[in-house]
Amino acid sequence: MAIFKGSGVALVTPFDKDNNVNYDMLQKLIDFHADNGTDAIIIVGTTGEGSTLSMEEHAECIRQAVAMTKGRMPVIAGTGSNCTETAIKLSKDAAKDGADALLVVTPYYNKATQKGLKAHYTAIAKEVDVPIIMYNVPSRTGCKIEAATGAELVKSVDNIVAMKDATGDISYAADIMHLTNGDIELYSGNDDQVIPLLSLGGIGVISVLANVAPKETHEMVTSYLEGNHEKARKIQLDAIPLIHKLFCEVNPIPVKYAMKAIGYDAGSLRAPLSEIEPEHAKELVAAMKEFGLKTV
Repeated sequence: MAIFKGSGVALVTPFDKDNNVNYDMLQKLIDFHADNGTDAIIIVGTTGEGSTLSMEEHAECIRQAVAMTKGRMPVIAGTGSNCTETAIKLSKDAAKDGADALLVVTPYYNKATQKGLKAHYTAIAKEVDVPIIMYNVPSRTGCKIEAATGAELVKSVDNIVAMKDATGDISYAADIMHLTNGDIELYSGNDDQVIPLLSLGGIGVISVLANVAPKETHEMVTSYLEGNHEKARKIQLDAIPLIHKLFCEVNPIPVKYAMKAIGYDAGSLRAPLSEIEPEHAKELVAAMKEFGLKTV
């Protein structure tokens, strides 16, 4: 049984005026997604600024998300680190606190070899009894899970079952689907490539776009999976200008601003991230309106 099928939101972490986690707003965001068809909550990942949260904040965000979601959709916790022991601790804590699955990014900065990646993921998986999604985003980490490595991990480790593919390389997705005979839960990590990845056997997206357009992102994926390819294609193509603007600066700078624009003030960003440039903000809001989103 898949962790989820459809649209999983890479949820922003809301901060208050003192730059502390705003749990009241977190509840509002989770309710917003539950009401608009989002199929999974991904908490404290890249978009959730997990790398600038303290260990205590990281754990509390997961605990709160699990409690707030109340079983309405799976909660997937980002628990990756460039230190294997730290990733194990984060993963064990998240599993203990009720996360339904873990999203584990490759160890950034250290740039592990493929042998090292196999050892890293295997060591984490042995310490938890929940499913693991490998997160392959070499543009941010400088470290890529080669298709053969990912396939070997899925075949040899029972609870490594999925991959979030943010390589931007459709040939890569084809390779890993071929090497696993399709026996992998493959999620797009790029909002502009959801339909191409689904066409190769993917089952969903872990999405930045879904923060501001949850209903549309859900409908794009479910329409495709239900055979309405024309509707899914139209949503994908209509969303392209907005997706581009959501990545006009490094994620999550634009999407944090976009949340305010739709009436959910998720607060500022933690250093070293900076606020969006004014010209980019104007272009982003214009793209949101063009896509049909209501702004305040």
